[in-house]
Amino acid sequence: MADRYATRPGVRYPFGARPDDGGVNFSVFSRHATRVELLLFERADSPLPFQSIRLQPELHRTFFAWHVYVEALPVGSWYAWRMDGDSDSRRSGLRFDADKLLLDPWARVVSDTLWDRQAASRPGDNSSLSMRAMVVDEGYDWEGDTPLSIPNETAIIYELHVGGFTRHRTADVSHPGTFAALAEKIPYLQELGITHVELMPVMAFDEQDVPAATAQLGLKNYWGYSTHSFYSPHPGYCVTPEQGTHLQEFRDLVKALHRAGIGVILDVVFNHTAEGGTDGPVINFKGLGNSVFYHLDQEDKSLFRDYTGCGNTVNCNHPIVANFIIGCLEYWVREMHVDGFRFDLASALARGEDGNPLHDAPVLWGIELSDQLSATRLIAEAWDAAGLYQVGSFPGYRWAEWNGRYRDVIRRAVRGDQGLLAELATRLSGSSDLYQPQNRLPINSINFVTCHDGFTLYDLFSYTRKHNEANGEGNRDGHNDNLSINFGIEGETDNAEILALRRQHAKNVIAILLLSQGVPMLLAGDEILHSQRGNNNGYCQDNELTWIDWSLVEKNAHMLRFVRHMVALRKRHPSLMRRRFLTGTAAEEGAMPDIRWHGAELDAPQWHAPSARVLAFTLAGTRTDESALHVMLNLSDRQVNMAFPAAPHEQWCLAIDTALASPRDSAAPQQQTPVSGERYPVQARSVVVLEQSLNSRSTT
Repeated sequence: MADRYATRPGVRYPFGARPDDGGVNFSVFSRHATRVELLLFERADSPLPFQSIRLQPELHRTFFAWHVYVEALPVGSWYAWRMDGDSDSRRSGLRFDADKLLLDPWARVVSDTLWDRQAASRPGDNSSLSMRAMVVDEGYDWEGDTPLSIPNETAIIYELHVGGFTRHRTADVSHPGTFAALAEKIPYLQELGITHVELMPVMAFDEQDVPAATAQLGLKNYWGYSTHSFYSPHPGYCVTPEQGTHLQEFRDLVKALHRAGIGVILDVVFNHTAEGGTDGPVINFKGLGNSVFYHLDQEDKSLFRDYTGCGNTVNCNHPIVANFIIGCLEYWVREMHVDGFRFDLASALARGEDGNPLHDAPVLWGIELSDQLSATRLIAEAWDAAGLYQVGSFPGYRWAEWNGRYRDVIRRAVRGDQGLLAELATRLSGSSDLYQPQNRLPINSINFVTCHDGFTLYDLFSYTRKHNEANGEGNRDGHNDNLSINFGIEGETDNAEILALRRQHAKNVIAILLLSQGVPMLLAGDEILHSQRGNNNGYCQDNELTWIDWSLVEKNAHMLRFVRHMVALRKRHPSLMRRRFLTGTAAEEGAMPDIRWHGAELDAPQWHAPSARVLAFTLAGTRTDESALHVMLNLSDRQVNMAFPAAPHEQWCLAIDTALASPRDSAAPQQQTPVSGERYPVQARSVVVLEQSLNSRSTT
């Protein structure tokens, strides 16, 4: 490093640090700052800067942008900002603090090597405790890669945690818990058959953002819903973060997944940031423009409005903030080639600057109408922590939604609740009651039964109550209403009958999920019956409780085989992946209706029978080379001999029977055997799928 670098005024756009042949242009937003300094560091762990550059308003300010060009500064340099100004937060909402070093919100690479959240939250200088950003060359050889074009209706999403997927000692990877390690597991993902991975937050987040009692137990923020740098991949998922290889390592993963035909969806957290509430640290936004970036109480502007349960709420529909969010999304698509986004607590993005919900929120429509995002998948968690629930009515046409009503109905029906047949049928056929009135489609429904938040699939049938004591919050955290069942014993057991019931119900859920219209989402580990021992809020458990145990691939090979077969069945039946809603009518005269509903008897569904727990439907093929399906759900506690339609010119073959032991519980077409007669004995609490075939097979 030179002792001192010469400077020029620079330019206001683009924001961030942009190197060229002559040096680096720095630009950052702050409308109300009165004193601004750029600090340059040799390394990410350098406690003191080697040069501080004081910016002059008459030279280095253009409206709300502060900018400076540093001549000959090399790529690989580290930097931070320092700002001063009004700190009367009660009156103005501003929180300028000259003692705090600030991260550049537009930084492409950040380091948290020196970060100490607890110490940085206290008054005083945090220079030796703050995070740093790096000047990087953003060039990369994509080798012709582009975001994938996978039709929405054919998608099968697999939600996973980048770290937890490969940190277990059984993962057998070179660099556990990294983007590179996930790339090593691509063959497994291909064999499973999913079309997209949905990565839990990978934008740089604060691992130290947990309650004090949780931190005292040595736990940290594992899930990552505490973003501070929205343009930077998380350093903790990189092999060599100290070298600033964040962009390359993430891009290598995306390119490898795309080569395997797998799309990449990012779980993004724009509803709040890692800076928390009044007692939280100053990282970037608080010190740049607190009154712009956050919802504040209008009577006492030192207080944050909290619609997220995380201490603050981002003021998403302020023009500057909306531009930041949309620009960030466009960056991840344009420069990082991601295929979609899932928006955490997305209803917070629908709140106007006064905190009230907007019917036409500018930021949501800006995302929907962005040309660069026109082919990008958009998924909303259509609620927030303050009671705004928008499932079925999230603003915009392209937005899909995590269908919380689907999750709840399937859980209740599979565990044996009565009086649900009509709504169960509606959820199975794409939730037309939620989406059709607004001219939306089945593909707007992301169907799921489990996700990172809540019980795993195995725990859903092993525990009736949460067991979050290890989180350090007195078991107060996490959901209380899990709609689960344990079959008489809470948690682990050696009872063979109960274990068989748990496995059968797990298969029932997978079968129903993959037989439903809409877009299915699986939780990583469910296919091998991963358990978190009843913890339904593993946000702070970066350990073997949440990590995927790869020995389960062999131990629970029967379940993995079943899931693979169900995925394959869905893929070979376009009738399960319709873009439009079912009508109950035939496409042409003499053809089968697209769907026929039944009970134990044909064409006699028991919609209004309160105690009925038996439902069946026949699904016609959508083309001449697609066979019909007949699906029978017996969610009661007794065997039911259920009728199936005659097939004069074809035959019905057994594809799925969740009551049978592996490998008889599922069969590929070439291994299927025909069924005879007019009825099939559907065992208690099971799902049966018959597939129509012209092939000659021996009769069972």
